[in-house]
Amino acid sequence: MGYRRSRFGYRSLVAALGVALVAAGPVAASPAAGAAPGTVRGVVRLDQVGYAIGEAKRAYLMAEAPADTARFAVVDAGGRTALSGRVGRRTGGWNGRYPAVHGIDFGALRRPGRYRIVVDGVAAPSPTFRVATRHDLFRTLADDTVHFFQVQRDGAHVPRRLDRKPSHLTDRHATVYATPVFEGDGGDVPAAPLKPIGGPVDVEGGWFDAGDFVKFTHATAYSVAELLLVQRGLHPRSHALAAETRHGLRWLDKVWDERHRVLYAQVGLGTGSERFGFVGDHDVWRLPEADDALRVRPGDAEYFIKYRPVFRAAPPGARISPNLAGRVAAAFALGAQVEAASDRRRARALLRAAASVFAMARTTGVGELVTAYPHAYYPEDSWQDDMEFGAVELALAARRLHDRREAGWLRAATHWARRYLGSEHRDALNLYDTSALAHADLVRALRRSRPGSGFEVSVDDLVADLRRQLESGAGPAREEPFGSAVDVAQFDAATRTFGYAATARLYRRLTGDRTYEAFGTRQRNWALGANAWGTTFVIGEGTVFPHCPQHQVANLAGSLTGGRDVLVGAVVNGPNGAENFEDLGIPDGARACPVDGRNRFGAFDRPDARFLDDVRAWPSVEPAIDFTSTGMLAFALAATTGD
Repeated sequence: MGYRRSRFGYRSLVAALGVALVAAGPVAASPAAGAAPGTVRGVVRLDQVGYAIGEAKRAYLMAEAPADTARFAVVDAGGRTALSGRVGRRTGGWNGRYPAVHGIDFGALRRPGRYRIVVDGVAAPSPTFRVATRHDLFRTLADDTVHFFQVQRDGAHVPRRLDRKPSHLTDRHATVYATPVFEGDGGDVPAAPLKPIGGPVDVEGGWFDAGDFVKFTHATAYSVAELLLVQRGLHPRSHALAAETRHGLRWLDKVWDERHRVLYAQVGLGTGSERFGFVGDHDVWRLPEADDALRVRPGDAEYFIKYRPVFRAAPPGARISPNLAGRVAAAFALGAQVEAASDRRRARALLRAAASVFAMARTTGVGELVTAYPHAYYPEDSWQDDMEFGAVELALAARRLHDRREAGWLRAATHWARRYLGSEHRDALNLYDTSALAHADLVRALRRSRPGSGFEVSVDDLVADLRRQLESGAGPAREEPFGSAVDVAQFDAATRTFGYAATARLYRRLTGDRTYEAFGTRQRNWALGANAWGTTFVIGEGTVFPHCPQHQVANLAGSLTGGRDVLVGAVVNGPNGAENFEDLGIPDGARACPVDGRNRFGAFDRPDARFLDDVRAWPSVEPAIDFTSTGMLAFALAATTGD
């Protein structure tokens, strides 16, 4: 399958600067010349948020030479040794400077508290970490991810985080344009002028997709669904989370025009056209409220910055790309489930919306899926998973609302599950594959249903596919020095890691099988600091986290040094292929990140993979709503103790 490509390249605005990028982060321990024999030159990596009392606990020593005889101690806040031992066997090498990575197992540590790990001969101890209950450790992280969605809000109702202000109120009267065409294979520059075909339509509200201000139905529906899964059963008392799910659902209500049977797929255009005389969202660096203050007329270069174009997924009444129809239906149906206990009228309206958009799915002659314009922004190939997801959530909503269509939707869910299991595009949980979410709810639904009801898959079939997904990560993780399931030279490393962590917890809750429990824990550990770079990939979490993301609001209104005003809870991409960092430049109008003359993460890069914490580094530090919603789900599942 493909991975997301840059939505923030600023090709028309930037040029290579010919200087090394500098990232904030830990400094490699480099003992002074003439150090005593036996000195271990290296650094310790671990989960900087912490470890639950009863779970597996593992850290890593990155060393400049094998250190099989090195000893470690876990030291509490008072300097007392709580546990000691010898580092484990070499798990592999990382790069030319650190050819030896050793595991440090300290699962016997169960006493709550704050600790560090000290390795004999290593100049610097590890960052501080906690041992505590699951609830105490991870509920706060789930809450923090909500803060990111508050910053991402568009429209009139905007919380004041990072001094946000109402933005893009002109979206209330937006013009609909014909589907744009783009130059070249996979290009993002429009190949023709935009052609107005309808409107006005009200698409005010919603969330910005990432560091830019474009809004996509594809990513929004995925994120709303994950937030609602957290609200439904994992964190039902969070008023802030409930406010965000309502905000997201209101926008989906607007982009699904049930009366005319048309779904709007996108608001805004990423890249402009010098040839046709207009700029796009990615060509201008500013705060979002600045767009409303523009004085422009048709034909002006910034016209589409203030009066943002809207694009349809399909013409009115035409069948809709099934990935969109399925995941939008799932979001509406999950909203119906959540609202059923308190507002049955609203719940029935959401169920009606879910059923209507689901019925419009194009499931024959599908062709290229609609995700974004251009498709290369989100190159998805899988869709039967989204149809399964939509159908099972419709069935569960119908059950709560005593709707007679429950049985039919449940049979449809098993049909699309069977189609997914037989398809060539099967992955693990991320923006492009929702099957883990669908399977988990379908297993629960089938267990409550009568056998022999015309179902096309069994519980065992679905559980086996969840094992397949976990094993697709656990296999590579067994050979990777830090136990990571992801390829750090590919896009979406952090969110895919959280996807594995979430799936492992879902599998454990469904089956009681602990086979993948340690694997899932290590994926969370990796994303929270137990990686070669020694940083978490969640802003504001841990001792070392990204300070200077490619995010316009954070860059222009927040701290660039990890201070108080940061984009708390935002999940960034993480490491990426080294070739993606070539010819980066700072966007015009952006605040430059502080530079201290040292590329402090550079010592931990590999020839094929890098991590940079700099506003120029869209491949590694641009956050996104789908990254963060999957992180929220993983944290919320990690916070629960029930099986």
